[in-house]
Amino acid sequence: MSPQHTPTGGTVGEVGEFGLIRAVTEGRAQPPTTLLGPGDDAAVVAAADGRVVASTDVLVQGVHFRLDWSTPDLVGRKAVAVNLADIAAMGATPTAVLVGLACPSDTGADVIKDLTDGMWAEASRAGAGVVGGDVVRADQLVVSVTALGELGGRPPVTRSGARPGDIVAVHGRLGWAAAGLAVLGRGFRSPVSVVKAQRAPEPEYAAGPAAAKAGATAMIDVSDGLLADLGHIAESSEVGIDLQTERIEVHQRLVEVGKALGADPMTWVLTGGEDHALAATFPSFADLPDGWVRIGSVTMPDSGVTVDGAAYEGGTGWQHWR
Repeated sequence: MSPQHTPTGGTVGEVGEFGLIRAVTEGRAQPPTTLLGPGDDAAVVAAADGRVVASTDVLVQGVHFRLDWSTPDLVGRKAVAVNLADIAAMGATPTAVLVGLACPSDTGADVIKDLTDGMWAEASRAGAGVVGGDVVRADQLVVSVTALGELGGRPPVTRSGARPGDIVAVHGRLGWAAAGLAVLGRGFRSPVSVVKAQRAPEPEYAAGPAAAKAGATAMIDVSDGLLADLGHIAESSEVGIDLQTERIEVHQRLVEVGKALGADPMTWVLTGGEDHALAATFPSFADLPDGWVRIGSVTMPDSGVTVDGAAYEGGTGWQHWR
């Protein structure tokens, strides 16, 4: 970032729209897939095989994040991560993100600078570029990110390809963000490991394409809860899915937090969202890629999602407007 355009105080209203755009875009490195980055009417991003995978998520202050619980840079990382995880869940490699940002005019310019620093950092971690977007005035802070990716010549891995006899596997942590939310909700800021998981997930983006190459038949980003999201695969594929809890690791740190809060950590693992792990189904003969762990199997058609052969008692995950 060019020093002359770095906010050092004041509000976005004082810096102005174009001053703010310069502050958050100048001096940034772009990956080779960015053919034309910020500064024109639209960006140009390479699509090697002629197809683009696209996804959009909106994060609203007070609903998806709180600045008294997190920091602007971590909110920025989270906003990008939740979108790029969707790209990975299609078996695609992230290439670019576009950002829509709305905020009150009295928002500190340094808040937005830190927010976008986090976005650039997470996009860079995934090998993607921040290629454009828009900034507008609003009554509260809202971040909308559109993520793009490319399939490398492979077919997309959708939610509708699971078949009876497939195995169910996950890649990434489960229950950590939910535990962090429970900790923050009690007014605590530690253990840091679970609080950090809630503030900013760390998806392994390469796990999606690796699963696609290994023959994954269906895949999804675990954003709303393992049971809820596997339910989407079961419904789209018209199959049943049974999870075996003996195969699902509950990390000792979650056990400790659960004991301290009087909560069952397996509930966080099964129903907690925002970790953005990946869940997928594979043919029974497939060799699972590194980091993927079998947790269940695909069963008879239209039998829903069960846990150890029985219906799960309780909520299965996050639902909007509830």
